[in-house]
Amino acid sequence: MQQPTLMNLKILLPFQIFAAKTGVSRIVAETREGSFGLLPHRLDCVAALAPGILTYENEPEGEVFVAVDEGVLVKTGLNVVVSVRNAIGGTDLAQLHEAVKKEFLNLTQREQNVRSVMAIMESDLIRRLAEFHHD
Repeated sequence: MQQPTLMNLKILLPFQIFAAKTGVSRIVAETREGSFGLLPHRLDCVAALAPGILTYENEPEGEVFVAVDEGVLVKTGLNVVVSVRNAIGGTDLAQLHEAVKKEFLNLTQREQNVRSVMAIMESDLIRRLAEFHHD
């Protein structure tokens, strides 16, 4: 009897490997357009991930949920690499949904606020340099 084909999954953070799993039978990830699933024989692909819940399933652990921040998923052959800013593992789906709301979506709002302040500071600096140049 032939062994079923299974995937290898790596979840990468900026400075470490969050998880490296073998024997993964399916993966479900979230993009801005909605959720999509990966099976071992799906064509290779790249997807921009939105903050949400990444689900994978393997024999020893069963169905596993990981809250992930935005990032990128790349599938090449039987290897799937997910590179995200932050990830939180857990078994309680409700707690992970709360973590996504609290940690990742608020971080995006803070980043937008910082970018807004930086844009104001940059435009003010440019205006002052222009005034200095005319004097």
